[in-house]
Amino acid sequence: MSSIEFKLPKMGESISEGTIINWLVKEGDAIEQDQIILEVATDKVDSEVPAPASGVITKILAQVDEVVKVGEVIAKIEVSKDQAVPAKKASAEAKKESPKPAKPKASKKKPSASSTSTSQSYTLNKNQNTYISPLIQNIAIDYHISYEELARIPATGNEGRLRKSDVFKYIEEGRPAQFAQPVPEVDGFKVPDLKLDKGKGEIIAMDRMRQMIADHMVYSKHTSPHVTAYVEADLTQMVNWRNANKNAFQEKYGQRLTFTPLFVEAVAKAVKDFPMINVSVDGKNIIKKEEINIGMATALPSGNLIVPVVKNADKKDLPTIAAEVNALAEKARNNKLKHEETSGSTFTISNVGTFGSLMGTPIINQPEVAILATGIIKKRAEVIEYDEEDKIEIRSMMYLSLSFDHRVVDGFLGGSFLRRVADYFEDFNEKRTI
Repeated sequence: MSSIEFKLPKMGESISEGTIINWLVKEGDAIEQDQIILEVATDKVDSEVPAPASGVITKILAQVDEVVKVGEVIAKIEVSKDQAVPAKKASAEAKKESPKPAKPKASKKKPSASSTSTSQSYTLNKNQNTYISPLIQNIAIDYHISYEELARIPATGNEGRLRKSDVFKYIEEGRPAQFAQPVPEVDGFKVPDLKLDKGKGEIIAMDRMRQMIADHMVYSKHTSPHVTAYVEADLTQMVNWRNANKNAFQEKYGQRLTFTPLFVEAVAKAVKDFPMINVSVDGKNIIKKEEINIGMATALPSGNLIVPVVKNADKKDLPTIAAEVNALAEKARNNKLKHEETSGSTFTISNVGTFGSLMGTPIINQPEVAILATGIIKKRAEVIEYDEEDKIEIRSMMYLSLSFDHRVVDGFLGGSFLRRVADYFEDFNEKRTI
């Protein structure tokens, strides 16, 4: 018999850590290879983790609610010799596939109390060199570190530049300046500490997903200069076609026909027409994506939002898109989404009309450069121009808004793309067959 280390496995390209939700076994329990032995939560989905080999759990090192990094030892398993070899090989293979930049190595000595007890020193030592290298930016994305927090990390590089070792040392110390309250100066003006009265009431701690969403939203606003454009679209033809065909569609394909797959189909066509909306920014480079993967912001039972993804949406017909949209929405409602179903989006749609909103100003889903919000479809009296005369008719109208990253998407591209989406909505063929 021999003992192997059970490490938190890689659960996706962008996942660097997870929270232990529940151990399904306890110390002394016998386990079988591939048996599900614990549940782990990440910033995207909850995952079940199987045992790497058959044996006995001799030690559990990571407790429930503890945050552990990918590759960190979370348990020890006593296995027979013939089981130990494959486990070691699997560990070696996992190590080869580990994402870059690599996670910081565990420090052999614990940080001193003085280095972690306060964040005041980080607040005072604000970096003067504001250049952030692409490598540092990638690390910041992986660990959800905002630019303000990066600016409070002591820098040891040339001319006060932040080095990779500076950031990893800071992470190892527990990110002591994460919630520090700096007093920035802009042209000699100090932002006053107003000591606002936040009121009294029940204190509700954010769950982990809500904290991660907050980090993503703040990071996105810090990273991308947001501009939002608006158009109004007449969806009468689309609405009439959907209402006339939804029952026949379900009978033929066994799928509900909501507006979401119709939106995904039209947006994918518009993205194909304007490929520079389907990019991401990497330092001073622009990455033009080969695939068109449409994310759709979806509400979870907890009230949090998640973005399941329809991969290669431009290459799929409407029945296929509808089947995927329905399956992803069902999994979201039951918290059954897998990591690969919530990663890889290149453009996102947020249907704020679902909540009765007329329109919205969505925050870009990083590292994308634009996001579309669709408002409520509302019947209104509209003046319709005909050759012979103008007429007032009841039409199904909807507002569309596009938030885009003004670093790489200018007003012409953003406005043209948004108008093209509206045109696809408006020019829907009412005689289309299912």
